[in-house]
Amino acid sequence: MAEKDPLVDPLAKIRKRIDEIDKSIQDLVSERASCAANVAKVKQQQGETGHFYRPEREAQVLRAVMERNTGPLKDESIAGIFREIMAACLAHEKPLKVAFLGPEGTYTHSAAVKHFGSQIETQPVESIEEVFRIVEADAANFGVVPVENSSAGVINHTLDLFMKSSLTISGEVALRIRHNLLSKVDSLDKIKRVYAHQQSLAQCTQWLDKHLPDAERIAMSSNAQAVLKANENADDDLGADSMGTASIGGVMAAELYNVPILESDIEDEPDNTTRFAVIGQHMSPPSGEDRTSLLVFVNNKPGSLFDLLKPLADRGISMSNIESRPSRRGVWDYVFFIDIDGHRDNDLVKDAITEIEKASAMVTILGSYPKAVL
Repeated sequence: MAEKDPLVDPLAKIRKRIDEIDKSIQDLVSERASCAANVAKVKQQQGETGHFYRPEREAQVLRAVMERNTGPLKDESIAGIFREIMAACLAHEKPLKVAFLGPEGTYTHSAAVKHFGSQIETQPVESIEEVFRIVEADAANFGVVPVENSSAGVINHTLDLFMKSSLTISGEVALRIRHNLLSKVDSLDKIKRVYAHQQSLAQCTQWLDKHLPDAERIAMSSNAQAVLKANENADDDLGADSMGTASIGGVMAAELYNVPILESDIEDEPDNTTRFAVIGQHMSPPSGEDRTSLLVFVNNKPGSLFDLLKPLADRGISMSNIESRPSRRGVWDYVFFIDIDGHRDNDLVKDAITEIEKASAMVTILGSYPKAVL
């Protein structure tokens, strides 16, 4: 087919320029991958034998990308492109193994991909406990676990596991949770059962009450498992009733398991967001915008909480979260989970932690890590 004359077809000139830009991008990406390979070689020569992922470095790169961004692409879009480039370069040397609550298609899976990119070697497991265990056993480089939800609060089960684990928090992910109703039926009036994780059912209560008041709600271990269960029932040849199944899940689950989205964004809270922790074996160096998570054991006595918070206030250190749990070490003794701004290597943060140690039974630094970039 003859090439169109740019003077006759105005699109031809634009497309020709796009082709030139694409080649330049490809050449630069290849050059970047070669540089990344050289970095890996230098690290190996210096004795590093593990993975080459550095959360603080990636956070710095993504922040710089967004600061330079002048449009027309949104910050999130341009950062996503660079995250995938970095992930591809890293995977070329040594893919990361990342564990998460499975099966594939859960929101935790989505959080893992958002943080590490799509080039990871995924390791879906059956429970949050198993995520901790597999990372502790060095069978995965990192794990991703839910910590808190903006509408449902903290995930107490995860906090309890931190009390027993030697792992550190290496990073965090903030994921906007968009619940969708997935089903192979073509109308709401045919749905008789809805499968979902208990928390997702709770986060969609108002919508379910209004649109599916008579449908049975069945709790599952995860939303991806719910999609599989609903699919299993829908595919059974058991009559019309078997086709009245639906599940609540994300776009990733809908795409992975080939189930249409019947209704989108059915969550009660429009800004429903879950924060996930990235857990690993090593503490992250400072990135410039960091958070430190503390586990503080205290005795039940007057003024104990004040004694914990005063060192932070005296130094102008912002506290973004505090939660208490029974310590299980003594009757009425408690442990506080505290998130503060800054890295443990910062002098003010270091001094504050020293003062908190004097006022408590024990302090464990769960991690200093880059704040979620997006």
